[in-house]
Amino acid sequence: MRYPVVMRQSALLATALMFVLHPRVGRAQSARGEWSAVDAALGRSGKAQPGDVQRYTFPRSDLHVMVGDVAVKPALALTSWVAFRRLANSGAMAMGDLVLSEAEVPAVIEKLEAGGVHETALHNHLQHESPRVMYLHVEGRGDPAALAAAIHAALITTGTPATAPTPAAGAPFALDTAALAHALQRSGTVNGGVYQVSVPRAQTIRMGGEDIPPAMGVATALNFQPSGNGKAVVTGDFVLTADEVDPVMQALRQQRIQVTALHSHMLMEEPRLLFLHFWADDDALRLAEALRGALARTQSRAAGL
Repeated sequence: MRYPVVMRQSALLATALMFVLHPRVGRAQSARGEWSAVDAALGRSGKAQPGDVQRYTFPRSDLHVMVGDVAVKPALALTSWVAFRRLANSGAMAMGDLVLSEAEVPAVIEKLEAGGVHETALHNHLQHESPRVMYLHVEGRGDPAALAAAIHAALITTGTPATAPTPAAGAPFALDTAALAHALQRSGTVNGGVYQVSVPRAQTIRMGGEDIPPAMGVATALNFQPSGNGKAVVTGDFVLTADEVDPVMQALRQQRIQVTALHSHMLMEEPRLLFLHFWADDDALRLAEALRGALARTQSRAAGL
């Protein structure tokens, strides 16, 4: 009759050994367990990010948005996201950016407010897109599963696909990512047919006494979508302090990169941040070099591959 007890003890010992001998596996399983209630509330698994952040993405593959003759991929500018981080005392902080049609905005705000999630900004990121797209930035603190339930209740009022997309085996990426990384002096990853580069700021961002890691929306985002013959559409946003806005705007405009929006995303961050969105369609390497020049006008982490 003691055999099942021995088996349970053996299983516990094996688990303990796995954590000791394979700490990365152990941490990954611990992170999955820690956020399992949030996974269940949102209907998908998140991805662990540096700074003890768990990030969830919701590509708006249901939206078919054009800017001129460019079909905007979800990974370029049409992916909602929300990131969670445990607070030092209790509960968690959630921050995110929801991609919405104009008609979806009122119901989403109603559901968020009912669940204790607050709106911190509502505005455009693109220009001349069809149909019109709005971006709703959100923030909340409290029980992470309850925050996730509120966000899920808001998302189901929209056309956001209920399940995470299955990665598709597509054609080889049409741009030379090694050359792009060299031009930017920063490497990125290909996701959903888009080369994405994230550039954290050099200083720590804080809000309400808590550090805000870059993965919670305070890193400059540079996205490249191939547009044929070595060209790319680029968009994203520079995360700037007030004194950096004019130098970065001038650097972009001198290189024929259009500034499409300038605004805040948060309410009480320190230092105060502004987000400058941009758009261009030109030779990919020329644009990468131009963006590197604009980054040089910011207090971003040092370049390096």
